[in-house]
Amino acid sequence: MKPRRSNQSNQAMTLTEVLVVVVVLAVLAAVFLPALLPPKRIPSGINCINNVKQVGLAFMMWTGDHNEKYPMEISVADGGTMELAATGDVLTTFQIMSNELSTPKILFCPADTIHTITNIWGVNFTARNVSYFIGLDANTNRSQAFLSGDSNFAIGGVPVKSGLLELPTNAPIAWTAARHKFGGSIGLADGSVGKLNSVLPVSKEGLQKVLIQTGLATNRLALP
Repeated sequence: MKPRRSNQSNQAMTLTEVLVVVVVLAVLAAVFLPALLPPKRIPSGINCINNVKQVGLAFMMWTGDHNEKYPMEISVADGGTMELAATGDVLTTFQIMSNELSTPKILFCPADTIHTITNIWGVNFTARNVSYFIGLDANTNRSQAFLSGDSNFAIGGVPVKSGLLELPTNAPIAWTAARHKFGGSIGLADGSVGKLNSVLPVSKEGLQKVLIQTGLATNRLALP
């Protein structure tokens, strides 16, 4: 009995075909592998700096519609928050700037373990959703005055509570360990922001330097 012969020929892949397959697999890996990897974590300090920049921009936009004045400079009767902010109320100031801020999540520092984030304005938006202070003495003529920034301050080693804080130039102010490893960021009235890796607010000395450069005998801050 004669063996059957197949009409199909078994041929090995040529070198060119192998190279084509390798290239295709490499391209597919380059396209789909990043999607399978966990996303890179952006340092909370960078996010915090961006938030403070956005807050400062919102303030600037608000002044453009209100004779170059911040809400803290305008009486409540005229649509501002002067009297309320003077009591240490930060919530109302941020609420009346809701259009400029767009979303309240900008007011939350990612490194803040005390407050909580929210994406919705309204009755459920409270001071618990705010990480940043408001500088009551900021105006467009005081470019180095405190406008906003991290509120994790300590005076003489004691963490500062929420409400009105009056800081004389020689106050022994520092950062607590609550955020950014004894660091923070400060937004100034000229729109600039002290970064965590700069000389401004990263250390106790840097923070005290910013306080002196405001040129004010006393700086009033409203803390959440």
